Amino acid sequence: MAARGVLCGIISRLVSTRITQRSVVGVPIKSFHTSFIRPCEAGDRGKPRVEERDPTKVRDQVIPVETSIAYLESEAYQITYGDNPVWKEYRRNFKGHFPPNKTRKTCIRQNLIATGNPCPICRDEYLVVDYRNLKLLKQFISPYTGAVIGFKKTGLCQKRHKELLIAIERARDCGLLTFDVPHRVYNYSDYLNIKQ
Repeated sequence: MAARGVLCGIISRLVSTRITQRSVVGVPIKSFHTSFIRPCEAGDRGKPRVEERDPTKVRDQVIPVETSIAYLESEAYQITYGDNPVWKEYRRNFKGHFPPNKTRKTCIRQNLIATGNPCPICRDEYLVVDYRNLKLLKQFISPYTGAVIGFKKTGLCQKRHKELLIAIERARDCGLLTFDVPHRVYNYSDYLNIKQ
């Protein structure tokens, strides 16, 4: 706290000056313009700086799976998504003409949404990836092949996609999700010992 007060005092004395090739508190500064630094107020000293957080971006509350399952059946979900999967209306932001090979690692850092365009699951806090949440898991499984739809098409971040893969495998192991076992037809005449 005392160091912050000393630094505020130094900065407040240098508000209208420009320092060139000097050192402040042992750090050499080549060019430093202080027009962007606001001087410390008298009441600022000794108080910790508190950052205001946007309540729509905070993700520190843990939503139970039962609440998420009830949300998928609710009218609010129908108004928001309709009959489409949650990833259908989502479009990734990327620089240039071609999308990158992978999506971002995660959308939520330190219980706060760290990006302006989070993935479809991170943006809605009531969508919880769990092996019991079958209605959500079925939206990410192809109805034609039974395979998991890739993150390039769904736009999920890498963290949520990995959670989704684990939840789908766990649901299949528990028998909650059905899947087809590949059936191969063999020509057994190749293996029989028939002499002609």
